[in-house]
Amino acid sequence: MEKNYYVCTGCGLLCDDIEVESEKDKVNKVYTACRIGVAHMKETRGEAKFLVDNKPVDEATAINEAASILKNARNPLIFGLGTSTNETQKIAIELAKKINATLDDPSSFCLGPLAEALIQDKLKTCTLDDVRNKADVIIYWGTDPSDSHPRQLSKHSYFPRGSEKQRGWEEERTAIAIDVRKSHTAKICGNYFFQIPPKGDTEFIDALIAGLSGKLPKTSYNYPPKKILELANILKGAKFGVIFVGRGLIYSLENLEPLFKLMKILNEKANFHLIPMIGNYNTMGFNENLFAETGYVNSVKFENGTVKHGPEYSIVESLKAKTVDAAIIIGSDPLSILPRSIAKNMLEIPVISLDHCETLTSKHAKVYVNTAISGVESGGTAIRMDGVKVNFEPVIETNNPSDEVILKKIMEAL
Repeated sequence: MEKNYYVCTGCGLLCDDIEVESEKDKVNKVYTACRIGVAHMKETRGEAKFLVDNKPVDEATAINEAASILKNARNPLIFGLGTSTNETQKIAIELAKKINATLDDPSSFCLGPLAEALIQDKLKTCTLDDVRNKADVIIYWGTDPSDSHPRQLSKHSYFPRGSEKQRGWEEERTAIAIDVRKSHTAKICGNYFFQIPPKGDTEFIDALIAGLSGKLPKTSYNYPPKKILELANILKGAKFGVIFVGRGLIYSLENLEPLFKLMKILNEKANFHLIPMIGNYNTMGFNENLFAETGYVNSVKFENGTVKHGPEYSIVESLKAKTVDAAIIIGSDPLSILPRSIAKNMLEIPVISLDHCETLTSKHAKVYVNTAISGVESGGTAIRMDGVKVNFEPVIETNNPSDEVILKKIMEAL
């Protein structure tokens, strides 16, 4: 009997080999997925909620209230969308144009600069399939996929057998971790774990470049030169190398220049690629869709047919400066993830929350619509962390509206 496989939207890997046992409106069992994926796909609940001032209303009332908030705002903010389909994201961009909104997503304080460099072809990248089939040297830098993306090592990088790597891990692959702490991934890498101090990445990159160039590597924190030279020799011998870049590395660097320098010399000596370790399943989709429309991946302000861009249009700076007077938050929880000194300013403006689960943000929202779970209750397309487009179908049937449907209705009500 032919099996039906589904795509898991639990993280940026978008694993496409998930099996489920389900009833009409409920997922009972999930196979193949990791612990994050199982929890995500079994997250289904009853009928959608429509709340205004935390009181139940019908859908039309919630839509009209949301539209009224946006109509009365001089500078509304649209934020989130990393857990929305490409189709939803494109509607959000159109909405931002229509209401002259500021538009941003979590990549503005995360992996956005790296995503932008990859979209602009400034850095060499590859697909996860290439990694599985070809990679012989794999670096996890400032990231712990064993916790954040549990199937990354087993499905895509270190452990699986690929078309050109039939013997799998250890025999044909070398896994390296560079981090400030001995993470679960670092333990798997064994002797190839390089522990550096917080904010020590730039110096470590400079020392590694020195080692790759045949010079004596030095750091102010006296990292053993012998160990850096050992790493340099491994990297120079790579036939197909990959660096998985996490937030730990991006937060440590003032800009991407050290990474550009490292990739330049690595590709003079060997063959190396970068892949960002993106968390939300369609953050890369948002970055690509907004870039196609505006030339920027985040932090934009639409104003009468023109587009402005800069850090002042990020959610952090917009809330800090109190330049936005309303917000529609889609599939995100800024009240939980932003510093309290900044997040508290959101409590002073009317907020519309579209989310498949209740969050701190939804609890403080003027309007909350409990939307369908993308990939479980609604379908669409998304861009995997490596830039590959993925189509997915819903696992179960539901009457709950998707964020795409709700955004369309808000647009119509404006």
